[in-house]
Amino acid sequence: MSGDGRREVTGDDREVVAGLLGRAPQGAFEVVVRDASGTPVVILNAPLLDDGTPMPTRYWLVGRRELKRVGRLESQGGVKHAEAAFDPGELAAAHRRYELERDRALPAGHVGPRPTGGVGGTRQGVKCLHAHLAWHLAGGDDPVGRWTAAELGIDRDEYARRPAADTGNGAERATRPAEASHAVAAIDCGTNSTRLLVVDPNGNTVVRLMRITRLGEGVDHTGRLGEGAMQRTIDVLTEYRAAMDAHGVVKARATATSAARDAANVAEFAARVTDALGFGLEVLDGEEEGRFAFRGATAGLDASAGPHLLIDVGGGSTELVAGPEPALVVVSLDIGCVRATERYLAHDPPTAAELGAARAHVHTLVTDAARTQPALQGAAQAVGVAGTVAALTGLDQGLLHYDRDRIHHRRLSAVAIEWLLGELAILPVAERRLRPGLEPERADVIVGGAAVLAEVMATLDFDELIASESDLLDGLAEDLLAS
Repeated sequence: MSGDGRREVTGDDREVVAGLLGRAPQGAFEVVVRDASGTPVVILNAPLLDDGTPMPTRYWLVGRRELKRVGRLESQGGVKHAEAAFDPGELAAAHRRYELERDRALPAGHVGPRPTGGVGGTRQGVKCLHAHLAWHLAGGDDPVGRWTAAELGIDRDEYARRPAADTGNGAERATRPAEASHAVAAIDCGTNSTRLLVVDPNGNTVVRLMRITRLGEGVDHTGRLGEGAMQRTIDVLTEYRAAMDAHGVVKARATATSAARDAANVAEFAARVTDALGFGLEVLDGEEEGRFAFRGATAGLDASAGPHLLIDVGGGSTELVAGPEPALVVVSLDIGCVRATERYLAHDPPTAAELGAARAHVHTLVTDAARTQPALQGAAQAVGVAGTVAALTGLDQGLLHYDRDRIHHRRLSAVAIEWLLGELAILPVAERRLRPGLEPERADVIVGGAAVLAEVMATLDFDELIASESDLLDGLAEDLLAS
């Protein structure tokens, strides 16, 4: 700490930021956003430079990859398109929020020159997409920043974000993540995707990553994890290990679910995971998976709107969890988006008979489960998690790119699910991969997942669900923090 309470910038950070800017920084700054490797992406500037000159730009984009992508968007008329997308009053309100935040960081009793204007130094319209994206990535409530991120397919939860602490003399000085945090990490090796969540000691998201690795490819037919599927997953886990090290993770858990449960060679995979991560793999049974997912998915929901029913459509299984806690009822159905696709949808696109057979199987599974566990039919509100739900919610809203903020806690009707299933099922996979808003890697299993979700909703007579982007990983992270 310096004498005025600010953290001192490390030599490494100052050198890296100087290299990204092409010059030495002229004032105090803090690195508030980093990529998965720990490289600075956004810095928070003090409102006054070292010589007292006002600094209007509070959040400054320094990441090379992000700068290039925004520059390309601006060269294609992005500034005009962004300005046309929003009401002038909405833009003016964002500029005012930015200005007020910066003014609060001025030294107490400051009477000299002060910075003016909002994002990019203006109080109206859009001047610079770089500044808007920087504020959005740092957690700011900036509609233009959200628009820019969506246009570029950027998800701010894939970055490490640290809230800035305004001090009387401007921005905090930057520290390296490994020095600043005692973070915990949760990893899920699912049937379709491999995911990482790192949170700080207060439970705030530091970084959230997802890669489609299809660990469960072929398991339904062979009963074994394939070599290619295992290696894809290990490659991603190696990347995640580097991200965990960059963010100072001190405690972690890695879990696997349906595909690993069903594979005869899971011990071989677990040994390779241990080599890649430096700690062991836990294979969760269906009940454990459901409990952690329920805890994560419902943490931010109003308990009085319950009891809730969690619908977690995974790759190899679907967990149905009826609340409230602690008396949860958990049922794991042996069907998910990958398994439904491999088992029933042989043609491309699938035939009506294949879809009917898949749905009939799901109906039987859910009916049998509800007969033995009546609580599954007594919930007041359905909550959906995982990739199928997120993809359909985004498509229902017309999103061109994934945007967690616009999916989390949005309502998705059963009518919309059925409509999207019908629309996607008539397209071959090659055309689905070109569909804006749908991950190309999910195109081959989205119909199977939608069929499972649609039939669960229909059988349990739910008119809508609430999409949650918090799930198993969040439940695991909460458990780590509590232990």
